Amino acid sequence: MKMIKYGVLVLFQLLLIPVSKAQVVNTADERGYIVKVGDQAPDDFELVLNNGTKTSLKQLRGKIVVLQFTASWCSVCREEMPHLESDVWKAYQNKNLVLIGVDRDEPLAKVQKFHDDMQLTYPLALDPGADIFGRFADKKSGVTRNVVIDGTGKIVYLTRLYDKTEFNGMLQAIKLLTDKQAASSN
Repeated sequence: MKMIKYGVLVLFQLLLIPVSKAQVVNTADERGYIVKVGDQAPDDFELVLNNGTKTSLKQLRGKIVVLQFTASWCSVCREEMPHLESDVWKAYQNKNLVLIGVDRDEPLAKVQKFHDDMQLTYPLALDPGADIFGRFADKKSGVTRNVVIDGTGKIVYLTRLYDKTEFNGMLQAIKLLTDKQAASSN
């Protein structure tokens, strides 16, 4: 009985110990995201594109950025990509928007073939080890997700899977952002 009381006392004391920010681990939401709308997007990584060029979110600051997490084996990604090509990239590429597909954990040759097979004009970036993906979502969760980032680096919209209603919401968010940028530059 004395051991049980002691155990309860120790447990109670542990619960009272404050947890520092460094000890807090990002936990995924029900869709696997570890970021949320309103967060500053992680920008401590380099994007190596399928054409060999490099960029980063820091370099793209001031532009609207859409990161599309994808992979060649993902059928839902393949379903969504033509819509991203026409409704996002072709519609907004001349309106201070950058769309980059971030291909999860596949080698360059496979990513280049995927890019060609899908007839994309927007670039794909390599994500070895899913390290970039892991800055936005739990690595155990799946691809087919879009992260819309405004010109200040803030996350303004998140999608998961290809849901037409959610996709249309993303299009509305992009239109609002591009309209706002256009109005502020006039």
